[in-house]
Amino acid sequence: MAGLGGAREGTAGAGALDRPVRVQERLTGERAAFRAQGQDFVRVTFADGESPLKHARDVRLQGSLFQWKYPLWYCNDVGMEDCTLFEMARSGIWYTHNIAISNSTIEAPKTFRRSSGISLNDVTMPNASETLWSCSDIEMDNVSAQGDYFGKDSTGIRTSRFNLDGNYAFDGCSDITIDNARILSKDAFWNTSNVTVTNSRIYGEYLGWNSKHLTFENCTIESLQGLCYIKDLTLRHCRLLNTTLAFEYSTVDAQVDGHIDSILNPTSGMIHADSIGEITLDPACIDPEQTTIECAQ
Repeated sequence: MAGLGGAREGTAGAGALDRPVRVQERLTGERAAFRAQGQDFVRVTFADGESPLKHARDVRLQGSLFQWKYPLWYCNDVGMEDCTLFEMARSGIWYTHNIAISNSTIEAPKTFRRSSGISLNDVTMPNASETLWSCSDIEMDNVSAQGDYFGKDSTGIRTSRFNLDGNYAFDGCSDITIDNARILSKDAFWNTSNVTVTNSRIYGEYLGWNSKHLTFENCTIESLQGLCYIKDLTLRHCRLLNTTLAFEYSTVDAQVDGHIDSILNPTSGMIHADSIGEITLDPACIDPEQTTIECAQ
């Protein structure tokens, strides 16, 4: 089960209620620390062998490495600091609740599935394809991720200082607040509800389609045919760069700083901008009387 290369085991010392501590071990084999409970792992390498910490409870990991698949499934109350999940630790954290990860790198794809109570601080995810799916109660601060389909069908997301490079982000999500982010993502925020994004930069085509209650405040947005098919879209002091054919079939309350290249058939609402290039209000498609458009110039 476990190969112990220079391993030591002891307790966490005074004030830690004599928690068992495993230090600088190399664990191999399937389920190497199965059902671990009330334990600390310090500089432990979880090498080849699936599901090393399956069904773990109340565990803390520091400076530890995960090198194989499914490391943390069906776990509860997990703390991780200065840890690394390598690429083969794929599908690594599923059906797990109350997990806090800080100052760590998650290189593996498909991390976090049907999990809740997730806290990520100072975390880098260079291969975050299909990460954070169907999860809830998520807090992220200073997180950087790269990969398509990030955050699908998750709810209760609160994030700041967030960087994402990947298409189809946050599809089907709800109850999201994002502050101070840079998002490079085609088709971001599709099919979402109750989303607020502030002080951020968003670049990508077809932003926000088929969503409701979507708010952007003090954001810079570049999106070909973006912000369409939205019920209750709000823009407050946003800048729309190279944004054409905007607001089609959307209900809009928009205060745009600067120029909008073109607007196409909004359903209703108020749109104010410094200037607008082209406006199309086709009575065969919408009722033009339902939308007020104002230009400062």
